[in-house]
Amino acid sequence: MRMLLTWSVVAAFFLGRVAAGLPSKIYGVNLGSWLVLEPWMLPQEWTDMGGQICSGPCSECIGSEFSFVEAYPDTADAKFQQHWETWFTQDDVNALASNGINTVRVPLGYWIIESLVDRKTEFFPRGGIKELQRGLKQLKAAGINAILDHHAPPGVQDANQAFTGHCTTDVEFYTPYNYQRALVWTAVMTALSHLDSNFDSVFAIEAVNEPIMDATQTPGYGDFQQNFVQTIRAVEFILGVGDPILDLSANLVASSQNVTAAISATVNSSHEINPEVKAAILASIPILTELSFELGFNLLLSALNRKKDPLVANFMDVNWQYNDPPNPADVTIGPTGYDNHLYYSFGGVADANEEAYMISICNLQRVQADAALGDSPLWFGEWGLPTQFNATDEFLYEWADAQKLMYSQGKGWIFWNFKTEISELAGDLARQWSYLEGVKLGYLTKDPSKLNDPNVCAPYVGRTYTSTSTSASASVTSTSDSSASAASTTSVVASTTFVHSASQTRSTTQGPSAPQVSSILQISSTAEASRTAQASSTAQVLSVTRASSTFQPSGAPQISGPAMVSSAEAGIGSRIASA
Repeated sequence: MRMLLTWSVVAAFFLGRVAAGLPSKIYGVNLGSWLVLEPWMLPQEWTDMGGQICSGPCSECIGSEFSFVEAYPDTADAKFQQHWETWFTQDDVNALASNGINTVRVPLGYWIIESLVDRKTEFFPRGGIKELQRGLKQLKAAGINAILDHHAPPGVQDANQAFTGHCTTDVEFYTPYNYQRALVWTAVMTALSHLDSNFDSVFAIEAVNEPIMDATQTPGYGDFQQNFVQTIRAVEFILGVGDPILDLSANLVASSQNVTAAISATVNSSHEINPEVKAAILASIPILTELSFELGFNLLLSALNRKKDPLVANFMDVNWQYNDPPNPADVTIGPTGYDNHLYYSFGGVADANEEAYMISICNLQRVQADAALGDSPLWFGEWGLPTQFNATDEFLYEWADAQKLMYSQGKGWIFWNFKTEISELAGDLARQWSYLEGVKLGYLTKDPSKLNDPNVCAPYVGRTYTSTSTSASASVTSTSDSSASAASTTSVVASTTFVHSASQTRSTTQGPSAPQVSSILQISSTAEASRTAQASSTAQVLSVTRASSTFQPSGAPQISGPAMVSSAEAGIGSRIASA
C-alpha cells in the first residue's frame, strides 16, 4: 500500500504523541558561549584569542565570531577549535550530572551546518558540528537531555548583538532567503537527531532564539513558525519516527534502502507539501550525505531507530512579542514546548530593591497567562541571579529560591549560564551568572528540585508594591505582572495584564573608572534583551550588553530601575552580547 505525504495524514500520525525524552520537570542550564561565543562571558580568553572589547557597539571592533573570522581567516578555525574543546569538557558534564541537572539548552549558530554559509560574504569558524557531536555523546552517557537552540539564525535576528554571531545593524533574518536557510538547518538537525545515535539525548529543537519583540518588525515570522513545524514533522514522518511497526519510508520507496533516497522520493511524490518545506527538505539531502561521512552515521533505512519519539517543536512563547504577534500554538503538530526568558537585571520588571523584586517574582503569572493562550507546557529557558543593585549573600539565597519556585509552576527552568570565566578581568561575573559557582556558594541547592527555604514566597504572595522610581513616567502600584510602561507607546496583550513597552533601546551607562575598580562588569541592554557588560580596567573597557536597563556588580554605582512592566517589555530578558 502506497501512503502519500499529506498534512491530514501527518497530523493524524502525530496526534496525541508525546516526547518521552521530555523530563517531567526540567532542571537545566544553558551551554552558552560554547558553540556561539559571547565575549562578555569570557573576556580574558577572548582577548587572548585576539578578539577585542568594544567601548561602543560590538560592530565597531572585533566583538563577534563573524568579525573575528574576518580578521583572522587563516587561524580562526584553530583558535575556535581550542575554545570548543576547553570551554565545555567531560569535567563540566560530570559537574552538571553530580548537581542534578537533567537538561541542557545548546545555543547553536546556523553556520554549524557549513553548507549554509556564503563564504564570500559570511565569516564563521568551521568544524563545530563534530564538537556538537562530541558534547552530545558525553551528555547522553551522563543521562542529560538536550535542546538544540537555533540561537543565531541566518541573516541576524536582532541588531548589534554578539549572540547572533554577527554584530551588525543589518537585520536580514526576516526575509524569504534566510527563512529558507533556517528551514534547511531545521531539516538537517531533525534528521541528525534520529539518524546519529550520539544525538539520542536531543528531545527538542528551538525555532529561533529571541526574535525582535516588536512583531511589526518581524514580517513573515508566523509563516516561518508554521513551516518550521511542518519541516520537523515531514522529516519524521518520512523516517517513520515513533512507529516501529509502520515503515512509512519503505512503503513509499520499496526499492530503496537509503534514507536520502526515501526522503527525495517521498517529498517529490507529494502534491500537498508547501514549496518552502519541500525545498528545505530536498536541500538537506546532500548535506546529510556529506555529514554521514564526516560524523560516521549510517544512512541505511535498516539502521534507523524508529523507536525514538518525535521531537518537541520549541518556540519562544507568544508573549515574548507585542503588537499582535503570531501565536505558535496555532500551528502545532505533535509535541510542542514554549520558552520564556526573564531577567530582572535590565530593569522594566521591578524597581531596583529587594522588596520589589520579591513581590514581583512571588506573584508571577506568566505560566497561567501563556496557558490561557494555548502556550503550554512552558519552561523558562533563560534566567539568572543578576540584580540592578548590590545583592547581599542573604538576598541571593532568597532570590534563587523564589525564581526556582515560581518557574517550576511550569515545566521547569534552564539557568543562564552553566559557567562563566573566572578571571581578574571578569571580576564578580560568576557570582550571579554561573550555575556551578552559584551551587558552590550555596545560593543554588545541589539538588535542583530542592529549595533552601520552601516558604521563601510566603511573606510576599498577594502583596502589592508602589513604585517610587523616578525613571518611570509615573508612580504605579503593581502586583504580579501587572505594570505601567515607562515608554511613550504601549499595547496590551489580550487575556493578560501585561503592558509592553514599545521602546527598543536604552542607553549604556558607564561603570566606575579603573582607579576605583580594577575590573567591573556593567550590564546594560536594549528592550530586546541585550547582554553586554562594561568592565573598566587599566587596559580596556569590557562592554557587554543585555536587555533593557542596567545590572551593576559589586562596587558599581546604583541606577534606579523603571516602573514594572513585563513579558515582551524590555526587562523580560535577553542576554544579548553587544560588546
